[in-house]
Amino acid sequence: MKKSLNVAVCGATGAVGREMLKTLAERRFPCASITALASARSAGTRVPFGDDEITVKELTKDSFKGIDLAIFSAGGSVSTEFAPHAVASGCVVVDNSSAWRMDERCPLVVPEVNPDDLEKHNGIIANPNCSTIQMLVALKPLHDAAVIKRIVVTTMQAVSGTGKKGIDELETQVRRLFNMQDIEPKAYPHQIAFNCLPHIDVFQENEYTKEEMKMVNETHKMLDPNIRVTATCVRVPVFFGHSESVNIETEKKLTAAQARVILSQAPGIQVLDNPRANLYPLAVNAAGEDDVFVGRIREDESCENALNLWIVADNVRKGAALNAVQIAEELMKRDLVSVANPGMFL
Repeated sequence: MKKSLNVAVCGATGAVGREMLKTLAERRFPCASITALASARSAGTRVPFGDDEITVKELTKDSFKGIDLAIFSAGGSVSTEFAPHAVASGCVVVDNSSAWRMDERCPLVVPEVNPDDLEKHNGIIANPNCSTIQMLVALKPLHDAAVIKRIVVTTMQAVSGTGKKGIDELETQVRRLFNMQDIEPKAYPHQIAFNCLPHIDVFQENEYTKEEMKMVNETHKMLDPNIRVTATCVRVPVFFGHSESVNIETEKKLTAAQARVILSQAPGIQVLDNPRANLYPLAVNAAGEDDVFVGRIREDESCENALNLWIVADNVRKGAALNAVQIAEELMKRDLVSVANPGMFL
């Protein structure tokens, strides 16, 4: 078993890539070496890593020689092109894009939900969608206790889910509107400042968006294919932190009190649920935190075996960077940082 790894972060200059470097350093991941990779135009840039800075190198097909583990956060097209070459070099890939999530050869993993699926990896492990990650961290212990039959979820997703361009768009629009200036939406089809857009990613033939169907398909792949899932995903004028209103119907009766106990004992979760004291999860408090926060736990008075929950997490942290690093930690723990079939994806 290797005690330390040569690690590369692809897309190191982006918001999630920087957070990945930060998370690796904060959690003292055993890096024998750390390499920051990005596009040619970003090569030469310096990015923080712990108390130091490292120079970004251009991502090429030959970047992974001598690398044991690569964490990708550079978009689906980049992952599709370069992840197979990383695997061919003997490097294990943890990919944050949507490129490999539904590929049957690639496990889709949240360590608190389905860590055993890592045993079946072929070189590429997919990091799920941010909104799915936080929902399933909260729902897995409830599913184990009472078997979830149906999920109805409405998300309120921060602009950082769109990356730097989403953050810049909200900031720019707020400034311009306060100064009585016109705005021109670029990152989104409509104004995002002081507005809510029920439109994340592209619309599909069934009139759901791609983001909504990600939540359906990823829940089926990771938790249970028999759960009926319906989602509405909304972009809101918040910088960091996704919030979700979730209704679950279970086979067995589960009271709100029982759910609070189960969730308070589950890994990666903090229960904040005292409405009389105005205590419930808030996006502003979740920003920068590792845990998934759950509150407003109450029984659904319209359905016999159903609960309502309010679930909040930092979408860049737990919804992307932290989950990827936790996958890497689990791979180390299980001694799975090796590639059995280097040519599988080429």
